[in-house]
Amino acid sequence: MNKKKIELQVLNISNSQAQAGAYAMVLGEINGARQLPVIIGSAEAQSMMIEMKGIVPPRPLTHTLFASVLKVLGAELLRVLIYKVDNGVFYSYLYMKAEETILRIDARTSDAVALALRMNAPIFIYDDILEAECLKAEHGTPTGENRDAGKDAVAQKKTLEQLKVALQDAIDKEDYERAAQLRDIINQHKEQ
Repeated sequence: MNKKKIELQVLNISNSQAQAGAYAMVLGEINGARQLPVIIGSAEAQSMMIEMKGIVPPRPLTHTLFASVLKVLGAELLRVLIYKVDNGVFYSYLYMKAEETILRIDARTSDAVALALRMNAPIFIYDDILEAECLKAEHGTPTGENRDAGKDAVAQKKTLEQLKVALQDAIDKEDYERAAQLRDIINQHKEQ
């Protein structure tokens, strides 16, 4: 069985207002419109934001240390794969190569993504999981920094409308955990 995999990138990390100390990480489909919100802890969010902004802390943080140890041992992170979701919790594998051996290691998605950012490894998800869990953004709307302010405001409004539709859908399906996650993302969008 060879399921289709979609490559993702980290689009945004924002505070979660429903869960103290939690953050919402939004992963976006590369060359596509779907977005995947994932609730993560504050330590992982901080670690990812530091890496994404190119900040070098005076001493290595945990994910930096782990990446350094892997490099010294000659292990290469080939890719991260989000392979399952259960009750709003995403499960991931790290695929690593050490000498001629390919290793598959179970990891929390937040740790896997933090490590992928440091080791320049791609992040994948099975297409059926992304389709079931995603928020659909306006197709062709760029998510990079090269948008001008007017287009950004229009895209932000459309994304907010889509988030509200997804929130209502989650409430209708009585998926209250996902509804809480979506509510947090909506509130963050409103603050911006």
